[in-house]
Amino acid sequence: MADREDSVAIPEFSFLLQMDPYLKPYEKDFKRRYELLQKQLVRLEETEGGFDQFTSSYKNFGVHRQPDNSLLFLEWAPAAEALFLTGDFNDWEKFSYPYTKKEFGKWELILPAKHDGTPAVGHNTRLKVVVHTKEGGRLYRISPWAKYVNREEKSIVYDWVHWDPPQPYTQIHPRPKKPTSLRIYEAHVGIASPEGKVASYTNFTTNVLPRIKDLGYNCIQLMAIMEHAYYASFGYQVTSFFAASSRYGTPEELKRMIDAAHSMGIVVLLDVVHSHASKNTEDGLNCFDGSDSCFFHSPPRGEHKLWGSRLFNYSSWEVQRFLLSNLRWWMEEYCFDGFRFDGITSMLYHHHGIGTGFSGDYSEYFGLQVDEDSLVYLMLANHILHTLYPDCITVAEDVSGMPALCRGVEEGGLGFDYRLAMAIPDKWIQILKESKDEDWDMGDIVHTLTNRRYGEKCIAYAESHDQALVGDKSLAFWLMDKEMYTNMSSLIPMTAVIDRGMQLHKMIRLLTHALGGEGYLNFIGNEFGHPEWLDFPREGNNQSYHYARRQFNLLETDHLRYHQLYAFDRDMNRTEDQYGWLAAQPGFVSAKHGEDKVIVFDRGHVVFIFNFHPSKSFQDYRVAVEAPGRYKIKLDSDQDQYGGHGRLDHNTEFYTEPQPFNGRPNSMQVYIPCRTAIVLANEERDYCY
Repeated sequence: MADREDSVAIPEFSFLLQMDPYLKPYEKDFKRRYELLQKQLVRLEETEGGFDQFTSSYKNFGVHRQPDNSLLFLEWAPAAEALFLTGDFNDWEKFSYPYTKKEFGKWELILPAKHDGTPAVGHNTRLKVVVHTKEGGRLYRISPWAKYVNREEKSIVYDWVHWDPPQPYTQIHPRPKKPTSLRIYEAHVGIASPEGKVASYTNFTTNVLPRIKDLGYNCIQLMAIMEHAYYASFGYQVTSFFAASSRYGTPEELKRMIDAAHSMGIVVLLDVVHSHASKNTEDGLNCFDGSDSCFFHSPPRGEHKLWGSRLFNYSSWEVQRFLLSNLRWWMEEYCFDGFRFDGITSMLYHHHGIGTGFSGDYSEYFGLQVDEDSLVYLMLANHILHTLYPDCITVAEDVSGMPALCRGVEEGGLGFDYRLAMAIPDKWIQILKESKDEDWDMGDIVHTLTNRRYGEKCIAYAESHDQALVGDKSLAFWLMDKEMYTNMSSLIPMTAVIDRGMQLHKMIRLLTHALGGEGYLNFIGNEFGHPEWLDFPREGNNQSYHYARRQFNLLETDHLRYHQLYAFDRDMNRTEDQYGWLAAQPGFVSAKHGEDKVIVFDRGHVVFIFNFHPSKSFQDYRVAVEAPGRYKIKLDSDQDQYGGHGRLDHNTEFYTEPQPFNGRPNSMQVYIPCRTAIVLANEERDYCY
């Protein structure tokens, strides 16, 4: 028994227990998970020559041109009776090109080059796999490994298009270094234009990337890139996992876009959906080989009853090959710098989080309700990605609070770099919906912003795409609603609603940025207070694009106040870039005064002061400070250029006194106007971090 214990020893498990001794009773669970991971790595070494080769399977499956211009086709369709290839190249003759059956459910076809030496299937021509089922059915399918699919204008179903351009795009710029402070701009290419249409990769490169750079974001999180037949699914019902969406342009244009981002020092993350797949059959993975399983568990386990989608069988060797190779493909072919993994909660538990509230009791995260097949898949994915690409960034979207999600695999964790702090946006929406300004609970706000697992990095955000979707609305619209249509002009005095909305919009975002995590995220357009909500063209809105766009034109109109919010967001990021609070230890909160509505904390040797009081300003307000010295204002939400009232003199110097206060050895007195946030830095300190 002792030998067995040694064989599954987690190399650095003691570090995890030092950070959280309450995990000790679940040591067996951690060891079992780690042992399953190690067994899988050994099997990969023995049968596939290691994980590097295994995850490079995108070089073999699908279709590949060989040096002699012959084409090699390879598919996995274990339940099929026969496979044929058809397409434009043979005038859609169904049975002239049969695949040869290989072992383990694989099928292979070699098409020799034409007499003139050119490939039998031309670039940008259509193909289909014809699948004969054991029941005698005939199905027309897209290869699961298809690199490009598109849809003719009047067609409902997507076509597999052979993509082999004569001059493929080659990246020029190296990947930027992994940022120490992650400032993420969450974006969707299709809505990234004021025009009522699907915007393009080229538009994003030309018109959006320079804005992101100017705003001080160093990371873009791209949504809805993996091909999805239904535009209104926001990219979360994926039909072709290896195909970049053709709605926005060609694969080469996406590569050029990512290369341009890299030239600006911006890393790019893909919003990857491995938690489920579209149930589409003709242009999706569902029933690819005629069976109800193949890539998925058979129903009911293989169906998500709320999402109406299919659930992967993560214990299947070929499913692991497919999904892990998918991650490699996006890293290698497109030079993405990492991933935001969508829907992790659904993967981690057999109940998929449906009808389950997580109280934080540790028993909820261990035991039979945990789906260890998918949990070990995530450990494997993170282990492989971080081994092959040390600067790769992985972000988990998990609402459950799974312990060790963001600790290294060698400690027994799942290996993610960051998790999304999903409680924070919910809290802001709840406050704006339910509380009067004078009832805001400073302690509750601070608790929500600081309540995270020690040593596990969080991405904080006040709002993301989730809050903008139809049925909800942006923070700016919650704050200012219909007055945004009529009263955003700076040529007229601010109404009480606009004044309140402008000030709180800035304060909420800065407080979230500074206190809520080790990274920060903003959804495209919200940096300037984008009005309304997001809704994609669909039957219910007569296929309208009116709400499926970002109105950057509002920034071009000088007299509208949107550019003031934009300027604050830009300077907030630039101030962080200078002082590095996201890379610092969590903030030390010295004041959360309920009656005054004041929050004070220091982080990264910078002092943050927030006065949320709707009407009360404070003269000579004493605030706690760690380091003695002379402090000056570095960011002030009340400045005129940000739509504030200009009540603070930026030439003022604040000198500390050796008077202990609220847990800090020094303190100073400052003037803080109502509804104002101030960032102060010590002039006598070197802030290179």
